[in-house]
Amino acid sequence: MAEKMKAVRLYADWDPKPDFKLGPKDIDGRQTYLGSKVWRNPKIKIEEVDVPRPGVGQVLLEVKRCGICGSDVHMAQPDEQGYIWYPGLTGFPCTLGHELSGIVREAGADAYDKQTNKPFKGGEWVCTEEMLWCGTCQPCADGWPNHCERLDEIGFNVDGGFAKYIVLPAKTLWSLDSLKEKYSEEDVFKLGSLVEPTSVAYNAMIERGGGIRPGDNVVICGGGPIGLAACAIMKRQGAARVILSEPEKARAEVGIKLGADYIVDPVKTSLSEEVLKITKGMGAAIYLEASGLPIKVYPEIEKCIWEGRTLNSTIVVVARAEAKMPVTGEVLQVRRARMVGAQGHSGHGTFPRVIESMATGMNMLPMITKEITLEEVPENIVMLRTDRKECKISCRMD
Repeated sequence: MAEKMKAVRLYADWDPKPDFKLGPKDIDGRQTYLGSKVWRNPKIKIEEVDVPRPGVGQVLLEVKRCGICGSDVHMAQPDEQGYIWYPGLTGFPCTLGHELSGIVREAGADAYDKQTNKPFKGGEWVCTEEMLWCGTCQPCADGWPNHCERLDEIGFNVDGGFAKYIVLPAKTLWSLDSLKEKYSEEDVFKLGSLVEPTSVAYNAMIERGGGIRPGDNVVICGGGPIGLAACAIMKRQGAARVILSEPEKARAEVGIKLGADYIVDPVKTSLSEEVLKITKGMGAAIYLEASGLPIKVYPEIEKCIWEGRTLNSTIVVVARAEAKMPVTGEVLQVRRARMVGAQGHSGHGTFPRVIESMATGMNMLPMITKEITLEEVPENIVMLRTDRKECKISCRMD
């Protein structure tokens, strides 16, 4: 009989909306790239499942830490009609959790460790990319694995990390050894679980947004984990002023710890007016939309660009939302501004660069504001629908 373990699983009903059409990568009744148009009546369960076994090119990872992401919340959150909030790739039932770190316990044939260029032997401390790219489609060949045409995602359509063990492709694992020099074992695994969301912010601000010159101003809209990680990355890159727009006081305080210089409460005041006041009328070189509320947030960003004196600003859209942005083309044209989208983290070495940044002083530990057990994951996913005081909730697999 196969060894068993507990896992946090999400179930939902396949009930497509009238305007939904199966796409070329969708699987009828099982998987879609338009989750909020299909999945209804989500339910989270803790249940016994088989411990998986690694195949060729795979490893069995004992999970030590796994964080709750906003996407976990939105996959399990129904709207007024019962449809899930999350608009992207989903396939249920599925074990949730994709921000994870752990220890390699078993390796299949041809499972190589990038750290040594030798086969995994067991005992290695690692974290993993969330996006499982094929490596053979056109986007992968072009160097854009986060846009893989055969993409799978841990905790979205394949089983994730809210369980004691997970099987992963060796190619998505990254060593945490460099963190051992500065941090305790417990903190290494905490940080390992933060590499994925921090890499999403790195991809957004550096790879897609193009980064900044030291001395530039930065505006970050939304103090969730991605926005907070962006504060740390931009301050480390030399931003003169990092301005974080976030109404929740607890998250704003974490933002200060991670590098934000100014906090704007967009509920109480005008973001554009405050940004222009703080920057003495200049505005910012880069704006991050990480709130998921583009209808409310984008007009304020646009006003900053239109009334500010900084040309060539970049707007990076990283938050997932179905809503359309009210974009005025004239503003982009006259102010030489541009808008780019950012998805995921894979490609261009985001993971090792984030790990090395952490190892040499970019301490992301303040992002973790609560620690829980596996049994407490479902109630905390539900709690995060309405309570935004916590930033990153980390599950320890003791």
